Formats: sequence, structure tokens, C-alpha cells
Amino acid sequence: MIDASHPLTADTALRPAVLTDAPELAAALLRSRAHMAPREPARPQDFYTPQGQAERISGLLADRAGGRCMPWVLVDAEDRAIGSFTLSGIVLGPFRSGVLGYWVDARHNGRGLATAAVARICELARDELGLHRVEAGTMLDNVASQRVLLKCGFEEYGMAPRMLHIAGEWRDHRLFQRILHDGPPRA
Repeated sequence: MIDASHPLTADTALRPAVLTDAPELAAALLRSRAHMAPREPARPQDFYTPQGQAERISGLLADRAGGRCMPWVLVDAEDRAIGSFTLSGIVLGPFRSGVLGYWVDARHNGRGLATAAVARICELARDELGLHRVEAGTMLDNVASQRVLLKCGFEEYGMAPRMLHIAGEWRDHRLFQRILHDGPPRA
């Protein structure tokens, strides 16, 4: 799997998540909690703690070891986590696809960081993981995330009624995909 850091801007990089990111991710989630609340599922209080994030990262790293997931963190110039990007549900064989999810600390929104990270993840998914396709879903009114995906070459291909339980209700989602290449699957 991918284990190198990838610079995105002069002061940010994308790198694989590690367990020691838990305290900074918890702090960023707490800072961004109100901003993200309309688009997030209900979370237990301990999700927003270093221990809760350590448990989440441990699960992601286990899935990474099994080839089912690739978790990254967006870090600032001091290598502090300011966002999370996960390519999950990775399926190889003839399907060669994964599902992208992400968030960026509210203090860093509007700088193009999500766009840069998503573009880089698509390159890594194609070149390092040999994936054919990456998909993502957004709530119908999440125009900012839709803009990120469209800028990165995703196209909308449908709508999933009542896909996820978000902010107390089952919410419809727009579905996007990016075809990364049309070559044969890697062995």
C-alpha cells in the first residue's frame, strides 16, 4: 500500500494515517463539529476524543492491512492533522473500485485543500492501487463537496434515496464517480 507523504501546497501534505494522529484529529473534529453537523451521522461523544479517534484509526489500519481501505490525513507544515481522507470499500479483481470520503478542518476550508487532496488520491488510486474507478456520495445540498468532486473529474451518475442517516433523518445523496483508466485490471 501507499506509505509516502505527498505535498499538496507549500504548507500542506497528504500522508497515510497513523495512530499518533488521534489527538490532532480529535481536536480538529471538535473545532469543526458545528460546521460539519448538518452532514454528519450522529456520533457518540467519545468519537470526538483522542481515544475515540485512536479506535477509529486502529480499525482503518486493520482494514488497510487487509487491502480494503486506505486512510490518509491532511497535515499542515508542522505535520499536524487538519483533515481526513479515506478510500474504503476497496474491491480488486475485475471491479477495482473504492469509495472516497473526506473532511477538512473548518479553519482550513476554502483554500482548495480538499480539491488538491482528492485529485492526488485519484492519481494514487490509479497509479499505486491500480483502481479503475473511485466513487463518492454527497447530500443533495452539499454544493461545496460536489464542486470539489466535479473539479477533480468526477461525474454525477445517480441519486441514492435515503442512503445515510444524517442529522436525525435518512438523507438522499448524489452519487459521483471518476473512471481512472480503461486499461485491463492489474494482476
